[in-house]
Amino acid sequence: MDIDQIQTFLKENNISAWLLYDFRGINPIAQSIAGLLDRKITRRWFCYLPSAGKPFWLIHQIELSHFYDIPGEIQSYSSWNQLHKALEQMLTPGSKVAMEYSPNGEIPYISRVDGGTLELIRSFGIDLCSSADLVQLIEARISPDQYTGHLESAKCILQAKDYAFKWIGDQTRRGQPITEYDVQQIILDQFDTMDLITDHPPIVAVNANSSDPHYSPSSTKHKPINQGDFVLIDLWAKQKHPDAIFADTTWTGFVGKKTPDKISKIFDIVRRARDLAVEFITEHIEVGKKVYGYEVDDVVRNFISQHGYGDFFPHRTGHSIGTHIHGNGANIDNYETMDQRLLVPSTCFSIEPGIYLNDFGVRTEIDVFLAYQGKGGAKVTTVPVQNQILRLL
Repeated sequence: MDIDQIQTFLKENNISAWLLYDFRGINPIAQSIAGLLDRKITRRWFCYLPSAGKPFWLIHQIELSHFYDIPGEIQSYSSWNQLHKALEQMLTPGSKVAMEYSPNGEIPYISRVDGGTLELIRSFGIDLCSSADLVQLIEARISPDQYTGHLESAKCILQAKDYAFKWIGDQTRRGQPITEYDVQQIILDQFDTMDLITDHPPIVAVNANSSDPHYSPSSTKHKPINQGDFVLIDLWAKQKHPDAIFADTTWTGFVGKKTPDKISKIFDIVRRARDLAVEFITEHIEVGKKVYGYEVDDVVRNFISQHGYGDFFPHRTGHSIGTHIHGNGANIDNYETMDQRLLVPSTCFSIEPGIYLNDFGVRTEIDVFLAYQGKGGAKVTTVPVQNQILRLL
C-alpha cells in the first residue's frame, strides 16, 4: 500500500479515512490494495486507513497468520459482538469515510461492499462516500515500466491481427474451408508464440455474428468464412507477469476485392466517431481542461446519433485498461453508466464505438494512454489505427 499517497488524497479531499473491507473475495479492490490477493481468507476483515497515522486492522482471531506482513496495528476479534464493538471504537461519529460503493449504483464496478455492511458502518454515525476516485488513483495509474510493456503487447496483438487476416485471405484463395473458430485458434497460437496471455479467446465474427458485440466462436458453435464475407476480429492480451497491462484492439476486413458501399459507409461513421473522441480529449488536456469519462461518450454517441444510428450503438464507448482487461479507472461511458470520474494522467482506456445492424456490425477499437496534462498528453498506443476496411483478397 502506498500509504503516503493515499493519505495525501484523503487530506486534499477532506476525507477522514478509507475503510477497506472484504469477505470471501467480494471486494477484489480491497484485496489488491491491501496486498492480499490469492490468500485464502474466509472471515471478514477491515482496514482503517486514516488521513494521518498508521493503518488499523480488524482481523478474525483464527486468520491472523494470513496478515503477517501488513503495515500498521492489528486488533483481533472472534465474535460478532466483539467485531461491532471494535468498529464502534475505531470509527469517529460524524467523520467522512470512503468505501467501495457507488451512490445509487451509478458506477457498479466500484460497488463491492454489500448493503448490510454499509448499513452497519452508517449506524456508527459515519458519513460514507465513494472511494471511486481513490481507487482510480491507486489501482488504475500505470508505471513507466508498465507502459513500456503495454506498448510491446499492443505491437504484438496487432501483429497477431495481421497474421490472422492474411491467413484468411491465403486460405480463401486456395479454396480451403475455414471457420471463425479456426481463426480464433490461429490467434491463440500467435499469443503462445509471442508469450502473451489473455483472459478469454478473441472474438472472430462473420457477417451477422459481428452484430453481437460479445459473440465468441467455440469448437461447437461457429460459422464458415467464405469469399464475400465481412469479418470482425477483437483481440486482447498482455505479457506473462502479474503487473503487465493489457492491450486491446478491434479491426474489420472483407473477404473480397471491393468492400460493399453499405459496409464502407457504416465503417466511416464509426471511424470518424472514434477519431472525434481522441480529438476531444486532446483539445481539452492540451489547454489544461478537465475531461470526464461521460463527456467523451457523449461526443461519440451524439455523432453516431446525428447520422441516424444511435439506436444501433448499445454499449459504452470505452473501458479502463489495466492489469485486467477491464480496469478500475474511469470508463468512457454515459450510456450503461454515467461515469463522472476524471480522466487522469498515467491511465489507459479503450475507445471503441460500434454500429450493429441485422446483417453485420462494425466496431473499431484503439487504446489511449494519458501521459500528462498538456501537449502530447493523449497517446494512441495501438498504432497504426484502422482507417479503412481491410480487403482480404
